[in-house]
Amino acid sequence: MSRIVRKPTYLLHKPTGQARVRVGGKDVYLGAHGSPESRARYDELVSDWFTRNGDARAFTLTVDEFCLLYLEHARQHYRKGGNVTSEYGGVRQALRYLVKLCGSSRAREFGPRMLKQVRDEMIQAEHVRTSINQHIGRIRRMFKWGVGEELIPPTVLVGLQAVSGLREGRTPAKESDPVLPVSQHFIDAVEPYVSRQVWAMVQLQILTGARSGELLPIRGADINMQGAVWEFVPRSHKTQHHGKRRIIFLGPKAQAIVREFLKADLQAPLFSPADALAEHRAELRAARQTPLTPSQRLRKPKLNPTKQPREMYDVVSYHHAIAKACEKAFDMPPELRDIRDTVARLPESERDAAKKRLQAEASAWRKEWSWHPHQLRHNAATELRREFGLEAAQVVLGHASANITQVYAERDSEKARLIMQQVG
Repeated sequence: MSRIVRKPTYLLHKPTGQARVRVGGKDVYLGAHGSPESRARYDELVSDWFTRNGDARAFTLTVDEFCLLYLEHARQHYRKGGNVTSEYGGVRQALRYLVKLCGSSRAREFGPRMLKQVRDEMIQAEHVRTSINQHIGRIRRMFKWGVGEELIPPTVLVGLQAVSGLREGRTPAKESDPVLPVSQHFIDAVEPYVSRQVWAMVQLQILTGARSGELLPIRGADINMQGAVWEFVPRSHKTQHHGKRRIIFLGPKAQAIVREFLKADLQAPLFSPADALAEHRAELRAARQTPLTPSQRLRKPKLNPTKQPREMYDVVSYHHAIAKACEKAFDMPPELRDIRDTVARLPESERDAAKKRLQAEASAWRKEWSWHPHQLRHNAATELRREFGLEAAQVVLGHASANITQVYAERDSEKARLIMQQVG
């Protein structure tokens, strides 16, 4: 980013009570200090001065241009382990609504009323209340950054901070469904449809309460195998940028799972899609009923295949593997599994309506039958709280506050039923 030229200041000339501004080395008197006329004259002079002397962004910057500048900053700021984090995607999503409604407006004129209009647009788009509050917070952070870069007057940020977040039950925004533990039946059902590596990660999440992003990059070098309980220190975790340390403890059951995947190369990821693909192909070869033809024996692998399996799972590929397994395990209708192919077979006049209908049906089906790997952390939290109490669950999950653990650890309603059966 180029250097920002400082804007001449609107000043008071005390002896005369007039406003003045120093531009080009000369004082220009603008009229009564604080009057609309003096303000308008000041804006005109400063705009002209910027145009002639350098960077006019601090005065003429539009919301469109401001968002582009901030995205450049966010792409460098929201990084972990050299990679852009998911927060950058959240920023982009929030700014889409801002640009759509206010893109041509001057950034320095953006205020609380405009922010509320952006928020109303998010409500109309049926975002849940908590996501809307997060997006509004991201927009505020952008203007805070702009103040620090002297692109935005501080008064703009003060006005935006006066807009409070949406409160539960006091807004037309819809509420998000609570994230609950996964039924053991739903977990067991996917085992035949996932690789050995994915199933091991599922079991480890249940046993340790680790986040999937913490567990997926695990290497032999990351595990301290001294003592009865092993310690795994993730290279990256959610609160790392706050300077917090995270240790995941591996008991006997978790150790037995990890031992199956330990490699001579301690720097290699234990759970690799490349390993899973190699094992799958070996199983297919072993199950082959007919011999290879001569042309198949002579076929050579491509030197540079367009698609190559990765050496390590990421959060998206892990979730995708679970989602696909759920579709197979619970017999998702074929027309919902591949909507693009289903719609392509229809007359062109019917495609748009059919696509929307099928997408809604697929979403409803997944809501009922599919589950997300992050729910496994809730399974671990619920079991830990039931057996050892809230404080133990807090320590194992790595939460700074027990209030956060309350979100993950569902109350043991079965115990409540038994008690009330006796006393109620």
